Amino acid sequence: MALRSKPVAQELRHRAHFDARGADRYGTPGVGEFGAVFSCRAALRPAGGSEAVVAARLEGRQVLHVYVRSSEQTRKITTDWRMRVTSHDVETVYSIDAVDAVTDRQWVYLQVESGVAA
Repeated sequence: MALRSKPVAQELRHRAHFDARGADRYGTPGVGEFGAVFSCRAALRPAGGSEAVVAARLEGRQVLHVYVRSSEQTRKITTDWRMRVTSHDVETVYSIDAVDAVTDRQWVYLQVESGVAA
């Protein structure tokens, strides 16, 4: 992975909510509806956007680099989860593309993308 600068405390201004899939009505884990697991403060850094042609329509996608403080909860995040951020009464749902909880002991790094299925 590319070298990333660590965030400072002032960047942790966003409240991120992390959701994981539960079991379906037959008891199969990981295929049910998303349920809230925990919330924490996060630093969001834009990584540029992209556009994809889906069903003959152009869709915009936003990619973010996210930093959260390393804890027992944040080290459990996987790419099967999703992240929600609410800002000014607008909620944005992000699919988690990559998780790095090993490289740095203080921070968990996530790469997330909006506009795709979680």
